[in-house]
Amino acid sequence: MTDEPLTASTGPATVEALPLRRATRFHPPEDLARLRGRHPVSRLVYPDGHRGWLVTGYDAVRAVLADQRFSARRDKQHFPVRHPLVPEQAPPPPPGAFPEMDPPDHTRYRSLLTREFTAHRMRALAPRVEEIVRGQLDLLEKAGPVVDLHEAFGLTVPALVICELLGVPYDRRDDFQEWALRMISTDVSPEEAGQAYGSLRAFVQGLVAEKLAVGSDDLLGRLAAGGELTEEELTTIALGLLFAGHALTGNMLSLGVFALLEHPELLAELRADGARAGAVVDELMRFLSLVHFGPVRVALEEVEVAGVRIAAGESVTLSLPAANRDPARYAEPDVLRPGREHVAAHVGFGHGIHHCLGQELARIQLRAGYRLLFERLPSLRLAVPAGEVPMQTEMPFYGVFRLPVTWDRVPGAAG
Repeated sequence: MTDEPLTASTGPATVEALPLRRATRFHPPEDLARLRGRHPVSRLVYPDGHRGWLVTGYDAVRAVLADQRFSARRDKQHFPVRHPLVPEQAPPPPPGAFPEMDPPDHTRYRSLLTREFTAHRMRALAPRVEEIVRGQLDLLEKAGPVVDLHEAFGLTVPALVICELLGVPYDRRDDFQEWALRMISTDVSPEEAGQAYGSLRAFVQGLVAEKLAVGSDDLLGRLAAGGELTEEELTTIALGLLFAGHALTGNMLSLGVFALLEHPELLAELRADGARAGAVVDELMRFLSLVHFGPVRVALEEVEVAGVRIAAGESVTLSLPAANRDPARYAEPDVLRPGREHVAAHVGFGHGIHHCLGQELARIQLRAGYRLLFERLPSLRLAVPAGEVPMQTEMPFYGVFRLPVTWDRVPGAAG
């Protein structure tokens, strides 16, 4: 950052790099709050030298996300950090990669998927999600009492739910889950992760070919039966749903458990009243804001945001953690307080035409996961000091590498 003092109403500052250093594990970098306090839009110098923008204010972030004069195409954007998972020059989006597309291509794909994620369909899936959670808790108890909750529960539950959604055969779910876990694991080399992705893609492509030939009553089967998507499009869509539903929901499930364990007063409320799980989920989404490197948009023409003129071709990084902690929107934003006013309007699931398609499915999993976990294991606690829990700060989404936990065995219980 510049050495110039950041005071309110002095106009945009220039930031030499996206602030990433956190003073505490559950709070965004303090520099983001200082920038937001000065002005909701700041100049940002990107790693490749591009001079774009960083948006930190809640209203300004929502305005950009809702404005179709900003493109979501990654091949037009500059990325705010160097990262091995993100190429410096992204290729054009392949057929089916609708999150990286603009209308009308985005609209066509999104409309086909939206009918698969209706509130009615998601409510119908909720009992099966609870069965999956309970089944995984059975295995957790047998393996415990000291386990890595992130691998044994946080990542596994969403993987099994995605299998259910996509119609992965039961006898292939172990392979599917292993590849999915290795693909996003931080304990394997890039080459191993690449091999896992190749195996997973080949498997999904074969699954899609089977759905096209035989058909089935699941998401992939219904999309295949519609005849509007090619095998390549269906494969890309399935892999995109896997990543969003598995990696992001899994990290949110684990990080949320960690936050609840570190906020015993809130955990006591959840244990006393499981019906509060919905309010807890949205407040944790606001408070934790997993996506901390973006999203990024690029101006297709000159646009004014919060009094700042953004030129055509300039990239704009939107800080969801800063927006969700904006005191202009939320009173005492750094306090974890379920049931607060406007909590469901957080931008943890995005906003506008690219808002998270599966957010209701994510909420169902998180509500069931938090409620049933602490119901089954009321003595659950960290197995190591909180300061020793390794955090993944260098990934595009924030979370834990591992979450070692323990609990007190109940005489006669399983395991």
